[in-house]
Amino acid sequence: MNYIEKQNAIIEDFSLFDDWMEKYELIIDLGKEIEMIPSQDKRDEQLIEGCQSRVWLKSNYKDGKMFYFADSDAIITKGIISLLIKVMNGEEPKTIAKEDLFFIKEIGLQEHLSPTRANGLVEMVKRMKLDAIKHY
Repeated sequence: MNYIEKQNAIIEDFSLFDDWMEKYELIIDLGKEIEMIPSQDKRDEQLIEGCQSRVWLKSNYKDGKMFYFADSDAIITKGIISLLIKVMNGEEPKTIAKEDLFFIKEIGLQEHLSPTRANGLVEMVKRMKLDAIKHY
């Protein structure tokens, strides 16, 4: 799947649920599937600044594509970063740097987060895009 198809798949998954409690459960379940950052990489320089909870993110550039690994000490945040990884993993840096993450608005994610979690989401996206720009 390409960048747009991955986002459309997320939108479709979220459309199956009417209420946000069910959508939060989906986010939590997605967080359980995330490919975790190795424990030796959970260093301060891997932490994303501006998040309410602790979020570690590591990126790798391999064969012209970006790959991300993350973890968080909060289950909702872990699910949020897993959504971003689902879309960005295996994509070219140019795509990540330039393309919009329209699924965030389409599923209503940002407006259903507390202000501090919404700020954390912005910081996660920013960090992932900046890591991609380094290889673009």
